[in-house]
Amino acid sequence: MIKTKEMANVFKALANYRRLEILRALKRKKDLTVGEIAGQIKLSFKSTSRHLAVLASARIVDREQISLEVYYEIASELPALARPAVSML
Repeated sequence: MIKTKEMANVFKALANYRRLEILRALKRKKDLTVGEIAGQIKLSFKSTSRHLAVLASARIVDREQISLEVYYEIASELPALARPAVSML
């Protein structure tokens, strides 16, 4: 059974146009840095980072630091609630 708090985090993360744009960009290209994502969705680095933090807290994106760069990708184990929405992007 899915916990109510987890459901709220997933729904909150998916209920934002910019976060959906981020997921669409990550779906097109497997892994991107914050700067690359910000450039693609035409949003500031700081705002993009905040949106990515929300997606990460909902376990929708994974992050990996390589040297000085942090790369983001759609989580390999997406929460069940997020799968249908991400597949439609």
